[in-house]
Amino acid sequence: MSPRWNPNPDVRTGRHVVHTLHAHLVFVTKYRRGVFTDAMLARCEEIMREVCADFEAELREFNGDHDHVHLLIRYPPKVALSKLVNSLKGVSSRYLRKEYASHVRGYLWGGRLWSGSYFAGSVGGAPLTVLEQYIEQQQRPL
Repeated sequence: MSPRWNPNPDVRTGRHVVHTLHAHLVFVTKYRRGVFTDAMLARCEEIMREVCADFEAELREFNGDHDHVHLLIRYPPKVALSKLVNSLKGVSSRYLRKEYASHVRGYLWGGRLWSGSYFAGSVGGAPLTVLEQYIEQQQRPL
């Protein structure tokens, strides 16, 4: 390896790819109902870590409030983010509604824990302006 090369632990390699993909996800409860307790959030984090592991992804950070959760996920390029989100929301909803049925029933109805929508933002690396300048300054062959 080149002496200039300092391996970055956040950069992963595959057979034909070098990647570092992170996403910030936010899921809100149906109708923004304040259903979560501290115990439910702790269990939700456990469930979501397991789902991420099944996708060979990593849940780097997790936190939430009474009506929403934030996740920071590192995932490989072979994973479609929409499929990961679908699984995270589906599996967590199923387990949480089953394990906390009496509590959830008082806040939600219709068998849905999560709103149908979500926020997904790409994160990490250099700011967009720095990347734009870097690409703009590349030398084209003559």
